[in-house]
Amino acid sequence: MAEVHPSAVVDPAARLGESVRVGPFCVIGPDVVLHAGVEIRSHVVVAGATEIGPGTVVFPFAVLGEIPQDLKYGGEKTRLVIGARNRIREHVTMNAGTAHGGGVTRIGDDGLFMAGCHIAHDVTVGDRVIVVNSSAVAGHCVIGDDAIVGGLSGVHQWVRIGQGAIIGACTMVTHDVIPHGLVHGARGELEGVNLVGLKRRGVTREEIAAVRAAFDALRDGEGAFAERVEALSTTGSELVREIVDFVRAPSHRQFLTPG
Repeated sequence: MAEVHPSAVVDPAARLGESVRVGPFCVIGPDVVLHAGVEIRSHVVVAGATEIGPGTVVFPFAVLGEIPQDLKYGGEKTRLVIGARNRIREHVTMNAGTAHGGGVTRIGDDGLFMAGCHIAHDVTVGDRVIVVNSSAVAGHCVIGDDAIVGGLSGVHQWVRIGQGAIIGACTMVTHDVIPHGLVHGARGELEGVNLVGLKRRGVTREEIAAVRAAFDALRDGEGAFAERVEALSTTGSELVREIVDFVRAPSHRQFLTPG
């Protein structure tokens, strides 16, 4: 049912679904599962207990599912789970999880991972996420749906990036980013709202206005940042409630606050 190039090395124990294509000089390990319609182009390595969802395309020289770049890793069996219809471009690396981090690195659906970017161990990536060229997401991070990480950026370990947030190019993100936030700068600063992203998603003017008003309240309101967030908890806006719930959730990091 699958089409495998003669030069590819596919372990007999690997499970290949209907219409899977494995190109020349690829290496597919014994614990790999490729679902229907997956295309693995040339010179790709898929190792470890890695599962790739339907319709995902992996471009040349990507390495998926290799052991974590973590000195605490002791050889335990952990996983990389990639969702459906992702585009994983050249030289992308995605590592398996670690036992102390939950054991799974998990990628959602419909993402675009551009050339040379890295997704480290135990990271959770949502749906429709874009990680631009040569960016690195460190271990244990969480990236929400529809977020964008700009090129040549770095995301510090344990950082959470909220749904719909955008990180500008060449930015180092060391603290959590609220949903729909816009972060930029050598040491990332929360500069505003991702208005372009909201408009592209078809969000109504009323909801966009509510998010902008919430950002102004977080920037200019009285009291500590957490108190300003609590003041927004009675809002009728679904998107503002996302921000409130995000800040209330447990985190290993502090938050980027509006300048």
